[in-house]
Amino acid sequence: MLSRNARSGSSRRDFLRTSTAAAGAALAAGLPIARSAHAAGSDILRVGLVGCGGRGAGAAVNALNADANARLVALGDVFPDMLRSARANVKAAKPEQVTVDDDHCFVGFDAYQDVIACCDVVLLALPTYFHPIYLKACVDAGKHVFCEKIHAVDAPGVKLVLEAGEIAAQKGLSIVSGLAWRYHTGVQETMKRVLDGAIGRITSIEETCNTGSLRARARQPGWSEMEYQLRDWYNFYWLAGDLPGLNLVHNLDKAAWAMREQPPLHAWGMGGRQTRVGRQYGDAWDHFSVVYEYADGTRMYAYCRQQDGCLPSIADRFTGTKGTCDLLACRIDGENPWRYPGPNCNRFDLEHVALFHAIRQGQPVNNTLYMARSSMLAIMATWACYTGKLLTWDQAMNCPHTVTPQRLALDAEPPTLPDAQGNYAMPTPGITKFF
Repeated sequence: MLSRNARSGSSRRDFLRTSTAAAGAALAAGLPIARSAHAAGSDILRVGLVGCGGRGAGAAVNALNADANARLVALGDVFPDMLRSARANVKAAKPEQVTVDDDHCFVGFDAYQDVIACCDVVLLALPTYFHPIYLKACVDAGKHVFCEKIHAVDAPGVKLVLEAGEIAAQKGLSIVSGLAWRYHTGVQETMKRVLDGAIGRITSIEETCNTGSLRARARQPGWSEMEYQLRDWYNFYWLAGDLPGLNLVHNLDKAAWAMREQPPLHAWGMGGRQTRVGRQYGDAWDHFSVVYEYADGTRMYAYCRQQDGCLPSIADRFTGTKGTCDLLACRIDGENPWRYPGPNCNRFDLEHVALFHAIRQGQPVNNTLYMARSSMLAIMATWACYTGKLLTWDQAMNCPHTVTPQRLALDAEPPTLPDAQGNYAMPTPGITKFF
């Protein structure tokens, strides 16, 4: 029997309004957590997963691969069928490290609170809308966190991520981001040379993430509008942040890394949808192209597309005054040519290796600065294209607008609703306004 969380759901708006007071209370009770946040008297680290989709189950396997003394002890999700599937899949992959009984399977919008209460390390892999709230709740409770990308869909969410990071630093907690290329050894070695000046000053960056279509889940009889959107969340802006949040953010993050985490001055772009057309694709577009300009004159050209039958390209290419870098090929050409000799690695395992090593060594790792800034780069891309206007970094960071339901419940209305024909309103560049 799955545990049913009976607490009433609260809205993200309420959470954002009260988070400052909660943070103060948490800090007032500040404890040296880093060396004591695992099961007393043992080397076991108790892991809980919130968000039991395919990426969540994958993250749980990665975490258990990373540390032989990690145990998956709790699961949380809105949907019991997703939870059961994740438990079975992770158990099949890592049978000796999964100890999740029925009493530690929590269902509902508040299930994350129960998972947090019985774990040392929390894995968050949900629709993006929920990440800032749950991340903040984890660090308030003194838990280490792995948080999948993208980390927010709006500026208030980005600021909540930064706030959580500050509290984690004060408490000695670790936060690792799902922007996994930061933990790829070949990319790390290549980027080290770029930052050491191997290609000189970067003058332009090309980022592409052009793929075929991601999945769209058909509406099933009996589903409310809220349930449908949550189950098909890739295709709804308020839950996913559109394509820049779903896939381009990895490329934007690598560009931000190369630019030493300095934000751009502004961005402009264009996009729309041409092939993924119809109500089954919600309000998501199928292509974006964005230009960012930095204070030193560097420009980044970023493209993403999800259209079947088109040329695929996933690449990060930097041009500098002394040469070029093809980051995913781990290759530098020009005055200081270099190739990464290998070996290959599993970046999804290695990000968890870094998390568990930091916890066990009492040397916290905190990724919140780059996870917040890279999320904002994706948000900027979306809104620069939606509006057709030039959008500055300051405008984006200081925008107070959130897209959020009045309440979180399966019988509640989501913020995006279909018209009488079942179609969802789409942004119109030149007419859609930035808030």
